[in-house]
Amino acid sequence: MRTDELAELDATAQADLVRTGEVHPKELVESAIARIEELDPKLNALVFRDFDRAREAAAAPGSGPLAGVPFLLKDLGANQAGLPQYQGNRVLRELDRRADADDALGARFRAAGLITLGKTNVPEFGPHPTTQPEAFGPSHNPWDLDHTPGGSSGGSAAAVAAGLVPVAHANDGGGSIRIPASFCGLVGLKPTRGRVVAPEQLGRYGVDLGLSRTVRDTAALLDAAQGTVPGQLYPTPPPARPFTKEVGVEPGKLRIGLLADTTGIDGAPPIHPDCSAAARDAAELLASLGHTVEESSPSLLLDIAARRATGATWAAGGADGLNHFADLIGREPTEDDVEPFTWARWQRAQTISLRDYMAAANKQQAWAVAVSQWWSDFDLLITPTTGEPAPTIAEMVPDREEPWRIDRRYAQIAVFTIPFNVTGHPAISVPLGTSATGLPVGVQMVAAHFREDLLIRVAAQLEQAAPWRDRRPPVRAV
Repeated sequence: MRTDELAELDATAQADLVRTGEVHPKELVESAIARIEELDPKLNALVFRDFDRAREAAAAPGSGPLAGVPFLLKDLGANQAGLPQYQGNRVLRELDRRADADDALGARFRAAGLITLGKTNVPEFGPHPTTQPEAFGPSHNPWDLDHTPGGSSGGSAAAVAAGLVPVAHANDGGGSIRIPASFCGLVGLKPTRGRVVAPEQLGRYGVDLGLSRTVRDTAALLDAAQGTVPGQLYPTPPPARPFTKEVGVEPGKLRIGLLADTTGIDGAPPIHPDCSAAARDAAELLASLGHTVEESSPSLLLDIAARRATGATWAAGGADGLNHFADLIGREPTEDDVEPFTWARWQRAQTISLRDYMAAANKQQAWAVAVSQWWSDFDLLITPTTGEPAPTIAEMVPDREEPWRIDRRYAQIAVFTIPFNVTGHPAISVPLGTSATGLPVGVQMVAAHFREDLLIRVAAQLEQAAPWRDRRPPVRAV
């Protein structure tokens, strides 16, 4: 098959061809390498290429459900033996340390048969809804190269949207799967906190999975990655059956709430009309499919006191980032080692006392419990994924003199994503909308804890009713 024909296939279809012997993994890998070499100079999606070892893996593929499928790891989070983790930082790039062994999630991706071709670009240490680190330069959105693909999984999103690979690793601590999915026209699922193996996870916010073009690929990734290990801080109950078996299952008649904008909510940022319209259109589509949809959402979801508490714990998390970076470089970091925004975040972390941090964390938890009660009466909540379509890269450069000023823009983009990192609910972004300028606009669906099965069923129903797979960006494999 030609490179462009293989690029059109999702991971599930590619794995099926390998399984039946119609295509060898070497063909898939060489095809993906050719696409990367052709298109990545425009996208800057990759920061490290591992083509030689990918070719070796393709020559002796395993037998996992995604055997032979080309894959990329985000340069933050999961890792595999021999690969670096620069985390968007100049000093770590210069040190070029390599992993001695697969970590727990890297091992699961390998066991599934995915063949890693390299690592994708991230903002420095990840706390940005854009991907433009000074150490590696910006990743570009294949729908419009002047615009950001989002963050922090922007490199992965650009690569999948342009067809370099069918799926790529991503993680989400405040929207970093869902925001790039929305900006790049992809499917992005943030699983329930603890659903995906994370033996060293201490914070409540983050969870790993990936980005894809189809719901069935997202389900396949979740099957590969899900499951806990003994001692994990946030264990989850196992699913009733594989998540791939949920694709195509009728979800039944659901009660769905809609929160399309922030009008009347104290202190909440305004929502771009294209994003609100996408959520309302999705609600109408769901109603036409037989679901009951009404304007309803948890009353405290965007509560200003809760958002301030989240801001405090988020900022305090910078102290952990500072400690981890110091361990990696073997000395106390200086201002010259990092970008101004990172340094400002770390300095702010020093001003938050342990007493204030615990008070904010306790307030968060009480808020999360109150918010979660809403799902006793509803099955799903629909919101825009982001507060605005993808901004330009130029708009997202922090002011070096006032690096914290950009944080208000970050808060607007992530207004609907961050709350569910705090509560731990599963949430998925699906590419149902389009902005007036032709950029993708995602719609977020949020289910009760542990109900990824329901999200996959409804997302697949929407994918069938309003197909998005053939909507492709101008910069893509052809």
